[in-house]
Amino acid sequence: MTATDKCKTEGCGSALRKLSALGLLVTLGIVFGDIGTSPLYVMKAITGVNPAFDADYITGAVSCVIWTLTLQTTVKYVVIALRADNKGEGGILALFALLRKLPHKWLYIVAATGASTLIADGVITPAITVTSAIEGLRIINSNVPVIPIVVVIITGIFLMQQAGTGTIGRFFGPFMLLWFLMLGVLGCCHIGDYGGIWRAFNPWCAVNLLIHYPGWFLILGAVFLCTTGAEALYSDLGHCGRANISVSWIFVKAMLILNYLGQGAWIIANKDSGLPTEMNPFYGIMPHWFVPAGVIMSAGAAIIASQALLSGSFTIFSEAMNLDFWPRLRIKYPSTEKGQLYVPAVNWALLAGCLSTVALFRDSSHMEAAYGLAITVTMLMTTVLLTFYLRFRGVSRMVCGAFLVGFTALEGVFFFANMFKIAHGGWFAMLVAGVVCFVMIVWRNSTRIRNSYIDYRPLAECTGLISAIKHDGEIAKYASNLIYFSRSPDSSQIETKLLYSIINKQPKRADHYWIIHIENVDSPDTLEYDVEVIEPHTLYFVTMRLGFRVERKVSVYLRQVIEDLTAEGKLDLTSSYPSLREAGIAGDFRFIILHRIFSVASTCRGRAAFLLKTHENLRRLGISDRDAMGLDTSSVTLETVPLIISTGSQRRIERVSR
Repeated sequence: MTATDKCKTEGCGSALRKLSALGLLVTLGIVFGDIGTSPLYVMKAITGVNPAFDADYITGAVSCVIWTLTLQTTVKYVVIALRADNKGEGGILALFALLRKLPHKWLYIVAATGASTLIADGVITPAITVTSAIEGLRIINSNVPVIPIVVVIITGIFLMQQAGTGTIGRFFGPFMLLWFLMLGVLGCCHIGDYGGIWRAFNPWCAVNLLIHYPGWFLILGAVFLCTTGAEALYSDLGHCGRANISVSWIFVKAMLILNYLGQGAWIIANKDSGLPTEMNPFYGIMPHWFVPAGVIMSAGAAIIASQALLSGSFTIFSEAMNLDFWPRLRIKYPSTEKGQLYVPAVNWALLAGCLSTVALFRDSSHMEAAYGLAITVTMLMTTVLLTFYLRFRGVSRMVCGAFLVGFTALEGVFFFANMFKIAHGGWFAMLVAGVVCFVMIVWRNSTRIRNSYIDYRPLAECTGLISAIKHDGEIAKYASNLIYFSRSPDSSQIETKLLYSIINKQPKRADHYWIIHIENVDSPDTLEYDVEVIEPHTLYFVTMRLGFRVERKVSVYLRQVIEDLTAEGKLDLTSSYPSLREAGIAGDFRFIILHRIFSVASTCRGRAAFLLKTHENLRRLGISDRDAMGLDTSSVTLETVPLIISTGSQRRIERVSR
């Protein structure tokens, strides 16, 4: 299993979420992979902006890095965002789940935009981190075939998701501890190359650079790469808890800053030594004999960063399905251990995106041009949602306003700086984000339109008739236990189409009728139910509450509900057929799934028609309702019913006499 899932499996939900040495170690392996690999390419990108740099330029740029990590990552995410948890879960969709009942209905657009750009960033992250790591081999041998090696590593990362990564996951924490120690030690070894680099702690160095350098926006575009893992840090809140992340960040930030200071001092000291312009300062500060080990460490850190990102992507899509942002996809659980998710469709789509990134941009320098733009949008959207959350929790309007204005201004500047990357590769990230965002918004809106046209009827009006059908020997028995799924959270109201299926559309006689309502809850590991006996020994209404990390095995859960009812004496499951009853054999089960198809007879026009037609096409991205409910081994009947939406008067056929 993944490091993320390992944390959950071994008690991150309780023990490891508390501050402890083990919790801190596991947190290093789970949370900081993305931001921890940024030294691979940040200083290289900064020197690439201005090859004719001087000491003030490098010192100012390092100052920008230090204060970006302080304001953006430390203040916004570690100090503020980590407190905005949804039953222990973090991330932009978890944050939206806390706010979706507010009257500001447009917030779903903010959440969808932020989630989609985070996914787009995830397409590029494995490509740029692995490529930057493997490019270090060119120091040893300039003819090393970097691209084939990168393709093999990236493909391997995605392939191993199918079986879980339990073995490698055990080494994530210790490996990342060594990684960060390596960063700090290498940086310390070169800070003395230029003592003036310590001036980078003075924020005026950053301000002075941005004021006097005409290409300040290009500098900020490169500097921003140092904080691209901050959003992932927030998304991993549910894995290890706020205390472990906050304390670990003190160590991580110190090691990162030491490395940036060392790279900056080395760059200044070696400016006139005739080094090739494509030399990566990250490998430049390594002794030549250590470069092979450094490449191996970099590749390992890149793999861990990619692995953590994949686990986060699976979580995002599972949350999106629960929030009606995405069609239901097949979710697998590679092991029996709690919490491990694997979404095949997402895995292969991200693999295709990563390989396309490698093929399109070829080297890390070109990938840097595409990297960062999408995540600035995610951060802006998180700022908006955090502002509403702070206000929702009773924080004063003045403080909320200051938070919104301050971080919107900071991130707005970064967004403006990264806008110049669009023509150089940023378009690729925004294209990916645009496609994902389109699907999210259309699916959510079309699902709500479809649900708004569901016609409900009081169940009490038909309870007597259903009981009469049960005892009507003239009607052939359809099944001993007949199970329907309802969208109604209220047992007193049931879809008219559901009742029509039982009573009118081939009257269905059964010993017991079960109506199941699935409630997708925000808490990730919730697995609970309640049951209401509508008509004793005849009609039951079961509500199952499932978290987004819980495997959908409705038939299994229903069996468990039935066992409880039988033990309470509220149900006799033995078949009513005399021969089978005498042998003590239980009755059979049949599930009925009603699939509503948008009908051509509908008269709606414009936006509603577009959304509903697109909804039918987007359904192909997902799996069938039978598979989504885990009914693949059960007896299931699919009944299609028309969804007819009429928003205008229909012409009536006229009768003529002959």
